[in-house]
Parts: sequence; structure tokens; C-alpha cells
Amino acid sequence: MKIKQYIPSTSSIAYSVGVTLDRFIKMKQDDFPYASGELSQLLRDIALASKIVNRETNRAGLANIGGAFGQTNVQGEEQQKLDVIANIRFTRALTKGGEVCAVVSEEDDEVIDLQNGSGKYVVAIDPLDGSSNIDVNISIGTIFSIYRRKTPVGSPITVEDIMQPGNQQVAAGYVLYGSSTMLVYTTGHGVNGFTYEQSLGEFFLSHPDMQAPEDGKIFSINEGSYYQFEDGLKKYLDYCKERNFSARYIGSLVADFHRNLLKGGIYIYPATTKAPSGKLRLLYEANALAFIAEQSGGAATNGHIRILDINPTSLHERTPLYIGSPKMVAKAEEFLKAQQESKIKN
Repeated sequence: MKIKQYIPSTSSIAYSVGVTLDRFIKMKQDDFPYASGELSQLLRDIALASKIVNRETNRAGLANIGGAFGQTNVQGEEQQKLDVIANIRFTRALTKGGEVCAVVSEEDDEVIDLQNGSGKYVVAIDPLDGSSNIDVNISIGTIFSIYRRKTPVGSPITVEDIMQPGNQQVAAGYVLYGSSTMLVYTTGHGVNGFTYEQSLGEFFLSHPDMQAPEDGKIFSINEGSYYQFEDGLKKYLDYCKERNFSARYIGSLVADFHRNLLKGGIYIYPATTKAPSGKLRLLYEANALAFIAEQSGGAATNGHIRILDINPTSLHERTPLYIGSPKMVAKAEEFLKAQQESKIKN
């Protein structure tokens, strides 16, 4: 019997297709000696569900699954059909995977107990962010946070398991359904992005070790609410315009955040006179993106304090969000702080 050593081919017909998400996760398992593979499997479950949602999103115009579902969620927002579909798909995947004991979803008023007795993790998720943009073919996304439960495995779920600050996340990520579908995630060891190759049905590493530019020239905010903004924010926006910064606002949180992560910029969803607590949800939107921002070298605050240090007090708590390139976030905070100091003096 003859044996020869394997030598990778250098032929043009043997080009590398890249590193798959599954292989990348296995390579990084040593980062979590306590996890015994559960966290890796959990990330695979999320990736699987995102492939299904990607398929449904791509065929929304053909399968009559676009438009409103006819109900409102706990936020008082009209549910789209794909909101409901995505919520079902992700919840089902997390249930069958067995690693998750509870889910907090934008689409559900209460915590979902998955009845997984051995589940070590809690997932907070916005199954389909920006779903109102589906009917006009604009990019949408999924946002998720992963926490280790605090109480012993097998015991009833408690408030302590759910109401954790963002600095307790063990992983977070988002899926962007756009011109290409991308999954971006962090486990506290940098940020990596994977692009979905539909013909192979796999996510491939396309954006290793993503780094947010330290500064930028893009500001993303809905200026239609300008007259509801506090004076410090108005002055910051004037500052941006005086320097000919570019205003870019898609109206899908994941899409706006992703662009600024790659190109440099700041995304702002502020407090307003109508919504003094802001509108974005802390547990399953702000925390996840803040974790990713910081792991890539960016920053995320509510305009005054670090997002990841906020202790949640309610399941669907809202928060203002200033997130992106650290110098731009710091400059915005500078204007807000000056406004506060001026009020105190007067």
C-alpha cells in the first residue's frame, strides 16, 4: 500500500472557497473552556434560522407574506407577516437546539420559557428589525444577545436570569438581509462577519476582525423629528453640517449600523419630547449592537452613560442610542454635556 502526504493544490481550478461559519466557530471553541460546545451550537442554531428567514425574505413578494399581519406587538407597533414568521423560526430553532432556557423577543410581551431543563443560556432577540421596509425592498435585519443564566440549570427562570446589563453578554450579533446576507457576531474576542453563499447554503468568513474607524463623516438620524430634539443634539447636528458631513439614514437599524461600522460614522436615535426615554429597546437592540461596537473599537452610549453599564428595569425598556466611531460619539456627548451644564448655571 502506497501512502503520500497531502499537499494542497495550487491549481487555478482548486481555489479556496473560504472558511465556513461552522468551521470558524469550532476553531474558536477554545475561547470558551466553560462552554463545552453549547455556545457554539447555539450560534449554529441562530445561523440556521437566519438562513430560513433569508429565504422567506427573498420570496416575500411572490408568496404573499409581505405586508401587515393584522395585529400589534407589545410595543404597540403593527406586526408585519415576516415579523411573525421570523419570531416563529428563531424561537423554534432555539427550542430544538436545547442550549437556551428562555427567550426575550420584541414580538412577545412575556419571557418565553423554552422548557429546556439543561439550557444554560438566555437569548434576547429582535427577530426582524426594520420589517416595515420589506414591502419596499430595503435591507432589514435580525439582532440578538446571548447571556449565561445566573440560576442553577434546571431551576425555574428568575428575573436575575433575564434582567442582566449588557456587560454580561457572552455573545451578540446581527444578520443583515440585503444585497447580500451577512451574519456579524462577537463573543468578546473581536468582531467577525460572514457572507451567505446561497448556492452552497453556507456562511463564509468575509470580514475578519472588523474594526470601526476611529472617526467618520456620516451621521445617521431621522431629522424629521428635529424640533423634538434637545438643544445639545441640535447643535451637534449643526456642527456636522458645517463640516459638510454626509447625512445617511436608511430607517433600518441594522443597515444603518452596519454601514457606519464599515465606513465610519454615528447612528443616533435620541430622546425626544414625545419619547423622552428613546424608542430603541435596551435588551435586544441597543445592548447587542453596543457590544459589537465596543469589540470593534467603537463606542455606544445613551448620550450620557455607556449602554453596556445600564441595569435594565423592565423587559421592553427603551433607551436613546448614540453609537459608532468613538470620536463622533464623544463629540456628540460633548454637546449634550455642555447643554446640561448651561441649564444648571441658568
